[in-house]
Amino acid sequence: MTEEDRDVSDFENWPVGEPRDETDIGLRAYITRIPRDKLNQYDSTWSDDQVAEWDGNFKSDGGLMLVCCERDVKVPEFRRVLEEFIRFISVRE
Repeated sequence: MTEEDRDVSDFENWPVGEPRDETDIGLRAYITRIPRDKLNQYDSTWSDDQVAEWDGNFKSDGGLMLVCCERDVKVPEFRRVLEEFIRFISVRE
């Protein structure tokens, strides 16, 4: 595992000490695996529909397809965590 991979995997439990459920950790793990070139295409001004289309892993009912999740993740939560991740990696580069 490279140093960059280790830093990125830290995001799954960041910030330390905040309670997380299985879905939180799964969502964070999912987001860390989005390729950087795809992350660079993300635009925070997009509508929820555009974000869902860009990601390509949302079901017709609006929930993100995640393995082992306790609850549905909709676009607003996905967007919030995605933008946290973008800030997280930007300070490490």
